[in-house]
Amino acid sequence: MPPHHNPDFEGWYSKFDLASGAHIALIICSVPKASSRPYMVSFTYYPASGQSIFQREHFVDTISRVTTNPQTKAFELRIPGIGTMTAEGDGTTSYDLAADDGSWTLTAQSSSYTAWRNDKSTPEGWIINLPLPLHWHVHSLCSPSTIRLSIPSLGAALPAADRNGTATIHQEKNWANSFPDAHMWVQAWDAAENRGICLAGGKILYNTAYMLGYRSPSLNLDFVPPFSVSYLNMLSPFMSVKNDWASRTFSLSVSNYFYKLDLKAHAPNEPGWFGLASPFPDGHRRNFCIESFIATIEVEVFERSGWMPWSKWKKVKTERFEGASLEFAGGYYPERGEGKEE
Repeated sequence: MPPHHNPDFEGWYSKFDLASGAHIALIICSVPKASSRPYMVSFTYYPASGQSIFQREHFVDTISRVTTNPQTKAFELRIPGIGTMTAEGDGTTSYDLAADDGSWTLTAQSSSYTAWRNDKSTPEGWIINLPLPLHWHVHSLCSPSTIRLSIPSLGAALPAADRNGTATIHQEKNWANSFPDAHMWVQAWDAAENRGICLAGGKILYNTAYMLGYRSPSLNLDFVPPFSVSYLNMLSPFMSVKNDWASRTFSLSVSNYFYKLDLKAHAPNEPGWFGLASPFPDGHRRNFCIESFIATIEVEVFERSGWMPWSKWKKVKTERFEGASLEFAGGYYPERGEGKEE
């Protein structure tokens, strides 16, 4: 999604799944009016084991957002001294980035992309037009790509397949005022079987709300407000949610008139967690999000057996995703803040 006009903050998140089983989390984010740390490029290389994670957060002087083709909405993010991320009108993306301290370089080019749904380009749908304090867009669930990567300090520990090979990329964007007070994110994609799940949500406007998409070759489901809401954090006829940082677990059950989905996600306490800075009106605050890429997600999907509201649910799908993403942020992450950062 192209740049917005005068947002309080705007951030692009790219998660690369590499051939070795490793991952890269790349964030390019701007809070133009902030008094401190207004611009950030965050790079995290995450080995398949979840150990010896390499991370650099660069708080740069500026990030330019340039529309290169108004008709196709192609645009480019330009970071002086580091490089560019270029989004073409056909949905493909290229990255040409090199840390100014020489600690890492990344070039990548996607060949295609997988939209949220054929009939719906964004999880929000019509909600995207509302003046909410935060918006969430998923550009691609899976973008096949070529990649070249260099991290000199890792030496031979960087697999050859990651230095010069292929990857798939999950691509998102957030924009508006600031991150919510408490936030969860869950994501997994199996490119071989063309199936996956992605959700985001938390506390917003005195409510708790989530947006969730489940994809498979035979069934594609979305759960969005007004179903996936706990009104005033108390009344929720279609959704129940539980998150527990202490046990690194998150569960959600949500339904609409025809389908119900139960999700359980968990990750080891150690290793595998890394902190990320989050955008706030005063700038990027370090260690306000924390993610693991070695989570396990279990999903059960049910279909209503009849047309009546009291008809029983019939289980139609059971899924399990390994090497998945799980994020706790803000109030759901009690150890947040720079004083807790290692």
